[in-house]
Amino acid sequence: MTTPVFVLAPDSFKESMTAREVCLAMEAGLRKVFPHAEYIHVPMADGGEGTAQSLVDASGGQMFTVTVTGPEGQPVEAGYGILGDGETAVIEMASASGIQHTCRTRRNPLVTTTYGTGELIRACLDRNVKKVILGIGGSATNDGGAGMAEALGVRFYDVAGKALPRGGQALAQLHHIDLSGLDHRLDAVEILVACDVTNPLCGPDGASAIFGPQKGATPEMVCELDAALAHYAMVISQTLHKDIASAPGAGAAGGLGAGLLAFTACQLRRGIDIVIEYSGLRDKLAGACYCFTGEGRIDLQTRFGKTPQGVAHTAKEMQVPVIAVSGSVGDGVETLYHEGIDAIFGIIPQASDIEELLRNGPQNMERACENIGRLLRLEQ
Repeated sequence: MTTPVFVLAPDSFKESMTAREVCLAMEAGLRKVFPHAEYIHVPMADGGEGTAQSLVDASGGQMFTVTVTGPEGQPVEAGYGILGDGETAVIEMASASGIQHTCRTRRNPLVTTTYGTGELIRACLDRNVKKVILGIGGSATNDGGAGMAEALGVRFYDVAGKALPRGGQALAQLHHIDLSGLDHRLDAVEILVACDVTNPLCGPDGASAIFGPQKGATPEMVCELDAALAHYAMVISQTLHKDIASAPGAGAAGGLGAGLLAFTACQLRRGIDIVIEYSGLRDKLAGACYCFTGEGRIDLQTRFGKTPQGVAHTAKEMQVPVIAVSGSVGDGVETLYHEGIDAIFGIIPQASDIEELLRNGPQNMERACENIGRLLRLEQ
């Protein structure tokens, strides 16, 4: 009998396990049934929280921490990763400019800034990387990426020649953009932006209207910010001859997508597609008997670019059966059987409070995978 090969490619289980820890728990359970099998760990993510750690773990890279400017101007500790090739950096903008760095009771997207995200990019340039992968979910900001650009050397002035304060509100006063100080190292670096939304910068489907209220924007603030971003886009069009206002994805992360399109030569791609490529998943699936994937909750939304769906599509290209294991199974999962997932299992053994379930995630995953393994063994 040939030695079975299991590829383990889950996402993290938020507040319970990193993707690497899920891999370890999956293997521990399966190994009780298949002690001599080969287990290939491919920690995954979809471009959101956990992407940097997953790609670092999958590639044998290293995480680093640096103090940067938070969204409210305060110092925060933010992380970035250097992948195993030593030439590719991975950043989650939320690490520097995420909503978790703001106070729930006094959030004010008129003044929050992406300056810290620019500082993270600069820290990666200091390590002479050739490529930057940037995940842009979870922002607290609505500044069109102007703060990020400022940290990289761009200067924004009003009609009197005075530097603008940071934040989206101030962009209504923008008159002149000075690119002379833009970090020249960006010319030699490829920037891939993990962006899973197609919203434009402005209008009813834009950054301010759709995402602003999540960040504390009142209806009045939404109108003010939308007008400010429209003016910002107009000045960029006049200065750089780039139309960012209607570009798909420009509205992501409070318009950070627009700023990246304006001031860097970036590409916007689906987060899961980037992670699949840079984790080497396709190559690791070659010759596999089974692929295990999963995330904290599998439901109808999983089919829209989440990790299990992306993994399943890739595995099916390689004709590898896919088993998804999740913390909970929600409505609409039957649609996933048309996306390449062959079976879906939950790991919750009994009714428990949420804190206990999060704490016991590894042992519940191990138990579930052992039982799945016993089913698989019946086939042999």
